[in-house]
Amino acid sequence: DPSCSAMSCRLLTLCQYETNKLVRINSVRLGSLKWTLNVVILMFICIMMLWNKQYQELDPVVSSVTAKLKGVALTQVPGLGDVVWDVVDYSGPAQNSFFVVTNVIITKNQKQGKCAEVPREDKVCQTDKDCSKGAWDQHSHGVQTGACVKFDVRRKTCEVSAWCPVETRSNPPRPALLAAAAENFTVLIKNNIRFPAFNYVRRNILPQMNDAYLRGCHRGDDALCPIFRLGDIVHQAREDFAVLAVEGGVIGIQINWDCNLDRLMERCLPKYSFRRLDEKESNRTLYPGLNFRFARYHSENGVEMRTLYKAFGIRFDVMVFGKAGKFSFIQLVVYIGSTLSYYALTTIFIDWLIGTSCYKMEARQNYSERKVESVQDKQQVTPQLMVLMSITGLSVVVVQLYPCPGSLFQCILSVSFVDEDQLRLVRKSRKKSLQNVKPLSVLPRKVRPPYHRNLKLQGSTPKLTPVNGHGSKPLPQRGPGEPVWCLCGGCSSTPLHQEELCCRRSRGPCITSSPLFHPLVLSRPLLEALLRYRDPLGDPAGSTDALRHCAYEQYIAWRLGVPPADSHPVVPRCCVDKIRAEFPSLDGDYKGFSSPE
Repeated sequence: DPSCSAMSCRLLTLCQYETNKLVRINSVRLGSLKWTLNVVILMFICIMMLWNKQYQELDPVVSSVTAKLKGVALTQVPGLGDVVWDVVDYSGPAQNSFFVVTNVIITKNQKQGKCAEVPREDKVCQTDKDCSKGAWDQHSHGVQTGACVKFDVRRKTCEVSAWCPVETRSNPPRPALLAAAAENFTVLIKNNIRFPAFNYVRRNILPQMNDAYLRGCHRGDDALCPIFRLGDIVHQAREDFAVLAVEGGVIGIQINWDCNLDRLMERCLPKYSFRRLDEKESNRTLYPGLNFRFARYHSENGVEMRTLYKAFGIRFDVMVFGKAGKFSFIQLVVYIGSTLSYYALTTIFIDWLIGTSCYKMEARQNYSERKVESVQDKQQVTPQLMVLMSITGLSVVVVQLYPCPGSLFQCILSVSFVDEDQLRLVRKSRKKSLQNVKPLSVLPRKVRPPYHRNLKLQGSTPKLTPVNGHGSKPLPQRGPGEPVWCLCGGCSSTPLHQEELCCRRSRGPCITSSPLFHPLVLSRPLLEALLRYRDPLGDPAGSTDALRHCAYEQYIAWRLGVPPADSHPVVPRCCVDKIRAEFPSLDGDYKGFSSPE
């Protein structure tokens, strides 16, 4: 069934394996360069793997932070006298951040009442008509009553219902009231971390740190000590504590946990760093520093009163970063697989190097021809069947040969010399004879099958005359009209450089003197049988042009074998002369050598 056979063919294609074609260049220089680059890439991969621990599975840190401040300050506050500040006074609850008061503006004995608003451009008034009852805004200390009252001897402002007297001072004292004392305050930071993927728990207070250690440790001597002096924190953030304390600011305390949980290399210790987080230049921000207000309430004669504090200070934000890594075979395989593509850089670089001027044109062309193989369309390239048979017809050899001339081939010529068992690929030249053009590459001849084994002439195998050596025959002498590029003594002059090709590379007998030349190339019965093989109903004996062209193809099949694709085989001039003499053109006009440009 034809359909079943077609289906079988499709199924068989699924069982095929395809692989890339490789070209091996025997070169010490390129080989050394390849291994050098491969070793460099391997070292880079290994260094990056160890440096970045790419063989580990990573897990981000989960953290909690608490802080405990200690320190007492004694300050002289105008209107209040000596004031003692302890932790309760200058700090609030400390979790991931804590605030330390360094400067204050105090407004004493405020009570509910009516008083003049602080003068501002939009609050100055002349009469009650300039004030609106019940009006207020974000900068007001209270709600307007609608009356215009004196603020001082020169100015009037709108009266407000507020805590009177209102806060009148806006600029903090210089130097800061608590700066000298707050610089020596200390804070104990307790940081607990966990890596859930590895069920690993740790804290910055290490197991070997007891109460005696914490009482005596100092950051200058021990980088793991969890007790910090505020002045040292600000100094390591590259700030001046006295300047920062005036208007306040924000300092970041960064704790980084970079843990290696491999058994033989386990290490999980915190690293502390500090930096300022807010804008420190007062003239570059609208609201510089950091401040807030709080009050302390009391009663006098049954009237509730308060003391208002506008506190300036430093907020310390504790930020925890980190990750833990542990060896994972899967991560190692993934990393190795992702880095194998780096070795393609070696091929890319060497291919580029070969294509540059570092190599001669012949070497570049040879490499390009070996690496890239052009395949023509099946409809365009149709192989011809060549027949080699004896005169008596006792033996027939059928070989496959691609057509010689045509528009498919580039201007790369295939040349074979009788004294060399190789095939040369040369480029067509307009300035020198083809005999002297340097080859782009030298290939072994693809001869199939061995013709002399199957060839029989009159029932016996002819004795081959060695043509690669001189034997006992004397070397032919150069004739008076013999071209300088001819080495066999049988070539005639030609005006075309691409036709100036001898059958030999060195001085010696001509290939046309071989006993095989006539039966393989010039035998009319053989050529007529070949033409009849192609066209069984044609008349091959009626066209000497067809016989002559078949003779060229016979020589190519004999001496050049199967030429490489995209190349044009060339017949030596001595053989062309013999073939033309045996099968001359009726009008004496020969087309001559032709190949596409």
